[in-house]
Amino acid sequence: MTSEIQTSEFQTSEIQTSEIQTSEIQTSEIQTSEIQTIVSVNLPADEKLNIKKHRLSSGEGRRISIVTGIHGDELEGQFVVYELSRRIAEHPEFLHGTVDLYPAVNTMGIDSITRGIPAFDLDMNRIFPGRYDGDMNEFLASQIIDNLKGSDLCIDIHASNIYLTEIPQIRINEITRDELLPLAILANVDFVWIHGASTVLESTLAYSLNHIGTKTLVVEMGVGMRITSEYGLQLTEGILNLMRVLGIWSGPVNEIRTPVISQAPDDVIFLNAPVSGIFMKSVRHGSHLKKGEKIGSIINPMKGSVLQEVLSPADGWLFTIREYPVVSEGSLMARILRENSKNDPRKG
Repeated sequence: MTSEIQTSEFQTSEIQTSEIQTSEIQTSEIQTSEIQTIVSVNLPADEKLNIKKHRLSSGEGRRISIVTGIHGDELEGQFVVYELSRRIAEHPEFLHGTVDLYPAVNTMGIDSITRGIPAFDLDMNRIFPGRYDGDMNEFLASQIIDNLKGSDLCIDIHASNIYLTEIPQIRINEITRDELLPLAILANVDFVWIHGASTVLESTLAYSLNHIGTKTLVVEMGVGMRITSEYGLQLTEGILNLMRVLGIWSGPVNEIRTPVISQAPDDVIFLNAPVSGIFMKSVRHGSHLKKGEKIGSIINPMKGSVLQEVLSPADGWLFTIREYPVVSEGSLMARILRENSKNDPRKG
């Protein structure tokens, strides 16, 4: 379903659609290394909103685009973009194509550590593909799509919210399974989660790009407002591996792990809080659980009592766990991938 956009009373002044502006960075052996402004709009009080990318190119070959910062409170992708830029700059002789890095497409959200677009209370990942003749945010979305289209591969990096932490995973809709799964298993993530068609959000960046033929993988990892360097390094290796497969990178890549793949809706168990209280976890994220094993407790600090022991309902793999301890009845505490012969993580 597509989301309906409400135009805010917060008005902007003139929208500018000038040619791409660039500022060159001196880097030996890379033909192009520059910061490009892909779109610029005027804001009130003589301010300007610029969305930028860093292009690293050998001048020929395929193109990969790495996007992050659609949600301003999801920072995990910042470290990945840094690592890719650093490694390519250290070994430009291994680059045989173009790498476009978009660290902050929701620039105001990143600046304020806000999930949506500040002042508009709008989720940027619900307004794609945007409209050239729409309001400011629709216009920005349309220009982002225009700049990304034509990439041989796009990777859209997200983190979880501030409440949950996720192992590195790629989420694919079953509509694009055949095109994207062969790429996802090369990305060095732990888990590939294939969703049913009924969960499609047609107004996301990934859906919009896949719809026009630009293959796009959505990565979820870590936790909101934090950077998990371990996960960032893991995904960086995966992206370099994808670049190697595409012929963009000829440098060394560490061994790539084989992900667990979930395709059946019943594979994943959602554990929601039966009562309100403070959730104290007892197991590590990524643990393999046995049925009946304790995951944590919901406690009442005032009375010094345990309100509910949280037990695993089945053998499986804990790929999501709650980090924010305060829970209300119904709050998501964990997700477990059931163990079976097809998706047992110990066999991956």
